[in-house]
Amino acid sequence: MIRPATAADCAAIAAIWNPIIRDTAITFTDVEKTEAGLAQMLAEKAGAGFPFLVAEAGGLLGFATYGTFRNGPGYARTMEHTILLAPHAKGRGVGRVLMAALEDHARARGIHTLWAGVSAENPAARAFHAAIGYAEVAVLPEVGWKFGRWLDLVLMQKML
Repeated sequence: MIRPATAADCAAIAAIWNPIIRDTAITFTDVEKTEAGLAQMLAEKAGAGFPFLVAEAGGLLGFATYGTFRNGPGYARTMEHTILLAPHAKGRGVGRVLMAALEDHARARGIHTLWAGVSAENPAARAFHAAIGYAEVAVLPEVGWKFGRWLDLVLMQKML
């Protein structure tokens, strides 16, 4: 089931997100999420009209959200999304269902294009996004720093 996240989901969201932050170069941040910080994020997104969706079936399987790509009125119909899945949810179609719901929300809001910023060290995410219609449009060399090394960011875009 896909539904909006609530504050009661914050511990499960952190349990998915923090190992990715801590142990991988999938995300370039090294600051782990807290339940309080996530609750604040959910409230801020809801207040701005941005979704934060979760997939659940016997527990939380993953989440997806989008928000501002860049500031300024010229970018009001361009958003960047995030999608993360629990390890046991990968390869089960959960990501496709989450992204379909996220894209439906974006279309209903008049969003023209969604962006994904994907670590070049995450070939599975690149393949996933390509399979659902995202095109690689740019590689930003050495824009991220984590684990004592520079990381490339791949920008992928889908016109809605």
